[in-house]
Amino acid sequence: MAFAQDAAAAAPEPTPTADSGDTAWLLVSTVIVLMMSIPGLALFYGGMVRKKNVLNTTAMVFVSVAVLSVVWMLIGYSLAFTDGGELQPYIGGLDKILLAGVTKDALSGTIPETLFVVFQMTFFAITPALIVGSVVERMKFSSLIVFLVLWSLIVYAPVCHWVWGGGFLSKDGVLDFAGGTVVHINAGVAGLVAAIVLGKRKGYGTENLAPHNLVLTLIGASLLWVGWFGFNAGSAAAANASAANAALVTQVCTAAAVIGWLVVEWIVHRKPTVLGATSGAIAGLVAITPAAGFVDATGALIIGLVAGVVCYIFATGVKRALGYDDSLDVWGVHGVGGIVGAVLTGVFAREAIGGTAGAIEGNVAQVWTQVYGVLATVVWCAVATFVILIVIKIVMGLRVSEAEELEGLDINQHGEVVQ
Repeated sequence: MAFAQDAAAAAPEPTPTADSGDTAWLLVSTVIVLMMSIPGLALFYGGMVRKKNVLNTTAMVFVSVAVLSVVWMLIGYSLAFTDGGELQPYIGGLDKILLAGVTKDALSGTIPETLFVVFQMTFFAITPALIVGSVVERMKFSSLIVFLVLWSLIVYAPVCHWVWGGGFLSKDGVLDFAGGTVVHINAGVAGLVAAIVLGKRKGYGTENLAPHNLVLTLIGASLLWVGWFGFNAGSAAAANASAANAALVTQVCTAAAVIGWLVVEWIVHRKPTVLGATSGAIAGLVAITPAAGFVDATGALIIGLVAGVVCYIFATGVKRALGYDDSLDVWGVHGVGGIVGAVLTGVFAREAIGGTAGAIEGNVAQVWTQVYGVLATVVWCAVATFVILIVIKIVMGLRVSEAEELEGLDINQHGEVVQ
C-alpha cells in the first residue's frame, strides 16, 4: 500500500535550469558595469589631469581592464570563488584555474556560470583601475601594470573571497551587497598608500595642477552613474525585488550626495562647481554600494547626504592639512565613502529588505560587525599594498624621471600627444 506523500518524497529533485529573466538582466548588468571602466572611468580621470598626461591616464585604465580580464580568467576567479579547503576562510583554491570545469551548461544559481564569471570579471577589472587616480602624472606605466596584477591577486581576490566566496567576513555576518569593502575601501586604501609611497607630483601645492577638461569628467561621471545600476542592482544576481530596491536606493543616495557636497561647497567657496557635483555623485554611488540590498529609500537619503559632506571634507580639508597627493581623490571619495557606506549599512539595514536588522531596528551589534569588516579590509590592504609597492620600487622603480614628469607622460611613456 503506497501513500501519495511517500511518492512525493521519493520524487527526484528538479533539474536546475537557468532563468531567462535573470540571465537577461545579468547580461545587461555586465555590459554596463564594463561601461563604467571603459569609457566611464577613463573619461572621468582623463578630464581631471593636465592635457600633457590625458593619454597616459586613459591608457592606464584601458590597458588595465584588458590585462586584468585575462588574469581573472587565468587564476583570479578560482582564488575568489572556489573552496580553499583548510584555507577556505581566507582564500579559494586552484580548482578552476583557466576556468576548468566552467562549461557552457554549468550554473551559478539561476544564471550560467560563464555569465557569473564575466560579471565578476568586470568588478575585478574596475577595482584596481580605480587606484590609477591616486598615482596619475608620475608613475611609470610598466610599473603600474605590474602593481595592478600583483595587487589584484594578493589583495582583491582574498578580500572578495572573504566577503562573497564563503570566507570569514561573510561567516561573521559582515554585510556588503555590491562591494563597499571589496571594491571601494580596498581601492581607496591602496590609493592612499600608493600616493604616499610614490610621493607628490612636481609642483603640488605651488603650481596650477587644475583639470584640463571637466566636460570629459562630467561625461565620465554620468557613465559611471548609469553603469552603477548594473553594479548594484546586478549584484542581486536576479531580476527580482531586491534588484529593484537596489536601483531605487542607488538613485536616491547618489542624488542626495550631490546635494550634500554642493551645499557645503557653496557655503565654503560661494560657488557650486562641476568638479564638486561629479565628485559628490561618485561619493554617493560608493556609499550606497554596500547598503543597496539592505536599506530603504529613507536610509539611502541619509547615507547620501552624510557621504557627500564627509567625502568633501576629506577630499579638500583633510588632504590639504595632511599634505598627501591623492591626485584624483581615490581615498577621499572611494575609501572614505566606502567606509561611510559600510558603517551606515549597519545602522539603516532593514530586516524586511535584506534579512538583517540594523541599529534602527534594535540590532546595534551589526554596526560593530560592519566596523570589524572595515578594519580587516583596511589592515590587510594597507600592509599588502605597501609591501608590493616597495618590492616593485626596488626591482624596477615606480616613478618616471623629473624631466619626463615635467614634459608630460603622454609623449614620454607612449610617444603620442593630444594636439
